[in-house]
Amino acid sequence: MTPRTRILDAAMLVFRRQGFRRSSIEQAAEAAGLTRQALYHHFKSKEALFRAVIERLYEDAFAAETAAAAAAEKAGGSLADIIVAAVTAKLRQMAESLEGSPHVEELFSEHLMHARDLYQKHAATHGEQLAATIARVCRKQSLALKGGMTPRDLARCVEMAVNGTKSAYPAMQPAAAFLRDLDVMLRTFIAGAVGPAKPRAAEPKPAKKSAAKLAKRPAGKSARQTQGDRK
Repeated sequence: MTPRTRILDAAMLVFRRQGFRRSSIEQAAEAAGLTRQALYHHFKSKEALFRAVIERLYEDAFAAETAAAAAAEKAGGSLADIIVAAVTAKLRQMAESLEGSPHVEELFSEHLMHARDLYQKHAATHGEQLAATIARVCRKQSLALKGGMTPRDLARCVEMAVNGTKSAYPAMQPAAAFLRDLDVMLRTFIAGAVGPAKPRAAEPKPAKKSAAKLAKRPAGKSARQTQGDRK
């Protein structure tokens, strides 16, 4: 384990127990078994340490999302199965990292204050990956999005559904109930947004010359030679 990993593990414990406002660099250093000066060698402030914890949380959530989507796709799951698996894995990873803390709502609030750019970066990366997954699965399973919707549109609507469910469950707690209701909402929405792709119309074959016209042409002569004879 590297010193940085050790510090981030210790800092996560401190933030879970104390929240952001009541925690300190000294507490994180003590939990990591380091001096205050040693911790400052890696992080210049409590805010910088908190940002690093949040960034790792997002990275772990993204890895969980990617792995879950790949597993569901490999298993032959439907588009809804794959999207639900990806989104649920990401959110479960985040929720479980903070589960049991009495300061969950404060930590979510502070993370938007001190690491909003990380949130925006993660949201953009997640949206791009989800849109690519939707496009790929639709091609493989011969599906079409309804109403002129694009994969990016559907990915954005999935994110809106997640945010809507979050409004009913502050800080995504209790996690089990939040994920269960989100599962139902996503599957219901996706079922109405996707259908089988229409088969492509066959290209018209070139018209064949009638047997009567072919019979009038002298044997062994081309159409051009026949026209010359008529002149």
